[in-house]
Amino acid sequence: MAYVSYPSNAQQLPAVTPQPASEGFVNQAPTREPSLLGNMKIMWKFFFDKPKDTVPGGSIPVFELTKEQLLAAPDYSLYRLGHSTMLMKLQGEFWLTDPVFSERASPFQWMGPRRFHQPPISIADLPPIKGIILSHDHYDHLDYAAIMQLAKKTEHILTPTGVGDRLIKWGIAADKIQQLGWWQSTWINGTQFVATPAQHFSGRGLHDRDQTLWASWSILTPELKIFFSGDTGYFKGFKEIGDKYGPFDLTMVETGAYNKMWPDVHMQPEQSLQAHIDLRGKVMLPIHNGTFDLSMHSWYEPFERIVELAKQHEVRISTPQMGEEVDIAEPQTGKRWWLFPMAQASKPVSLQSALAE
Repeated sequence: MAYVSYPSNAQQLPAVTPQPASEGFVNQAPTREPSLLGNMKIMWKFFFDKPKDTVPGGSIPVFELTKEQLLAAPDYSLYRLGHSTMLMKLQGEFWLTDPVFSERASPFQWMGPRRFHQPPISIADLPPIKGIILSHDHYDHLDYAAIMQLAKKTEHILTPTGVGDRLIKWGIAADKIQQLGWWQSTWINGTQFVATPAQHFSGRGLHDRDQTLWASWSILTPELKIFFSGDTGYFKGFKEIGDKYGPFDLTMVETGAYNKMWPDVHMQPEQSLQAHIDLRGKVMLPIHNGTFDLSMHSWYEPFERIVELAKQHEVRISTPQMGEEVDIAEPQTGKRWWLFPMAQASKPVSLQSALAE
């Protein structure tokens, strides 16, 4: 079965430069915006018409990590800490993507999407961090409290254009920060980090929509190539990235928080798999799921759909448990941990049968 080509007028652009404040940044192709009535419908569904299984019926199993364990881990190990927060050991040094450690993905810690599970390790227990890679400034990707704590033990922070300015206003030292536009890159310790395009939007309040850039990241080490999608809808930029920097040994691709009411800024699982194929990926690790309630689908649905799609199309996929060690060069398939009865009381299955999947 061949995948359909989703329409896009995206064009490969030179490095993006800041736009006038009144205009903000724009995607390579136009994206559909919900109407006022559409936004009211979305809000109604979120507050009054959500299925009960958008959150787990019990505790999600998590592998707890220690600093000593991470320091002793082999090079090119990866750990999923939750949502889009990935800890990677590259050439003996640690890198974090979109670190979110707070209880809620919200400007307030008394309301908003609450974590399904605690992080496998605390910020205090993390080893020194070589660098943080940020994709954009939404609350489920840019956590103020986490950034402020991590800055003390982090050498570099890589951001899309404008996001770094926000960090500087928060008091982060400017000499730690590198801001990149699309297709711009930097080299750190022999690894090239490229801010590649994404199709999304930005903003943390009512009056800063699209005033900072959003990006995916291509991470090109001397031995392996890794792709991190951040948040994005499907667009033909994936093929451009794959042609320019692929094939990728591992793609970490958004697969979650999707809905037909916002089709251009997040991907359905079918599109996520197509993005991986466009990127010429060897193994796909689906992210942006399993930690926060950000849509109307069952919390476990993204895992079930992407695993079934990957099986149908003979695509290698890795679904590690939170905190489980992954070899980036040869990622394990992973167990269907989301079927464990303590994680999903509404769909009981024995631990033995879940482990046998």
